[in-house]
Amino acid sequence: MKKCIDVPSLSKAGPYSHAVCGAGLVFVSGNLAINAKTGEKINGDIPRATKLILENIETTLKEAGSSLEKVVKTTVFLTDMGKFAEMNGAYGEIFGENPPARSCVGVRELPAGFDIEIEVVALT
Repeated sequence: MKKCIDVPSLSKAGPYSHAVCGAGLVFVSGNLAINAKTGEKINGDIPRATKLILENIETTLKEAGSSLEKVVKTTVFLTDMGKFAEMNGAYGEIFGENPPARSCVGVRELPAGFDIEIEVVALT
């Protein structure tokens, strides 16, 4: 059975759910670097943006009954693959030991001119 999760404190720009639960998994939609408390958009600072995105994802996962520790797969979208090392450093600080499987994809552009977006799949 499919269960849609929306987190009132997080921004949303369209007809999608922040996450969908089903079959023991949580699929979290792509997140951009928007501070849920202030509305500040972080662009041009990949380490800070990466950490903020993963904080927002953590909020969504908690709402869905999961956590960052249960993330099994991430997909990172970067508009500049030259920033991979910066993202990787911040990402490693969050996931540390036993990190999830990951793909990183270089893209031409992201919504609203952001330079990074991350989506995850986690266990419930």
